[in-house]
Amino acid sequence: MRVTRSSTERRCAICERTLLMGERTFRFAPNGNGQFVDVCPLCQEIAVESGWLKEGSPTTLTVAQPRKRRRLSLASILGLQPRGTEQPVASEPILRRLSEPELAMVAAADYFNGSQYRRTVGGIAKSLGLPNVSVVPLSGVNADVVVTVAWELSWYQYRITPESTQPVRLAGRGHEVDELEGSFTEWNAHMEGDGRIVPDIARL
Repeated sequence: MRVTRSSTERRCAICERTLLMGERTFRFAPNGNGQFVDVCPLCQEIAVESGWLKEGSPTTLTVAQPRKRRRLSLASILGLQPRGTEQPVASEPILRRLSEPELAMVAAADYFNGSQYRRTVGGIAKSLGLPNVSVVPLSGVNADVVVTVAWELSWYQYRITPESTQPVRLAGRGHEVDELEGSFTEWNAHMEGDGRIVPDIARL
């Protein structure tokens, strides 16, 4: 179906992005119980991989295939394991030469690159071009890192909490870069053509 002016504001059930007017959406039942939610085209594959039942498809649920673990990453060195099968931002010899803040940045990038949000911002970049990116470790006792992805007309901010059951979550979004705090607009990372986030660390 498509979003029209008569529709109430709707969001993708996976990436939580506001669906644009005229944008084609797909409806899935996460629990197979007939309660359908909207999913944007960029997240359709994630819904299928997660075993969600697509509207109009046979009622037999698809069992999600287990994801393969990566052989080596910063997370394994720190005793953590990010989700996903993406290649790590840096290899072990390089990781051993980084400072603690740099290690936190690389770990956050690995978590983000293994999440569904990488596909979301990568899809937006195909239309708007490559964005400005920052990866900022927060001060304090927690190990949270904030990843900010910004274009001229929109921005998305993600909070990485490695020890959480959901280590990557959408923390905020907006339209004007001026809405962001100055510490988050010191662009210290970049997005590659495939949507991967890579910190701009000289030793990488």
